[in-house]
Amino acid sequence: MSKAFTRESEGEGENEAPEPLPAGSKNYITPVGYARLRAELMGLIDEERPKVVEVVHWAASNGDRSENGDYLYGKKRLREIDRRIRFLTKRLEIAEVVDPSVHQGNDQVFFGATVTYADPLEQERTVTIMGTDEADSLQGQVSWISPIARALLKAREGDVVKLQTPQGLQDIEVLSVSYPAPVA
Repeated sequence: MSKAFTRESEGEGENEAPEPLPAGSKNYITPVGYARLRAELMGLIDEERPKVVEVVHWAASNGDRSENGDYLYGKKRLREIDRRIRFLTKRLEIAEVVDPSVHQGNDQVFFGATVTYADPLEQERTVTIMGTDEADSLQGQVSWISPIARALLKAREGDVVKLQTPQGLQDIEVLSVSYPAPVA
């Protein structure tokens, strides 16, 4: 059947729901993470979307839209941008900005802490506990709702906490806790 007679799902990707948060909890995020998401949202609204709308308008004025690659790609890209705008708007609306630098000098693990711990094999690992929208495992950042973060939260330097893993419970020792310096 020709693509002209098929309908792409308008709600395609509509189920791009935010990562589920524990019941009754908030969507914690650092000030830097909030600023990054807000900058992405403003860039999409103020720069990228108007450019794509202009291309789609130009392509539509060229006539036959069924075989017009610029038009078809532009409409698809516009849907992707609108979907991302909706996602970011929802996430920013429910975000609770928490500045981890207020805990600087504290040896207890709270949101935003950078924690070095030793696993049962005595290997040292360092993670930073971040919001669900900003955590990047390649940078050593974990979401505050991840198993490792949940095990570490509220622990202090020198504490041994239990971490539930697929292999069973493991004891991990908190070696050091640090927080970013306050931003002036």
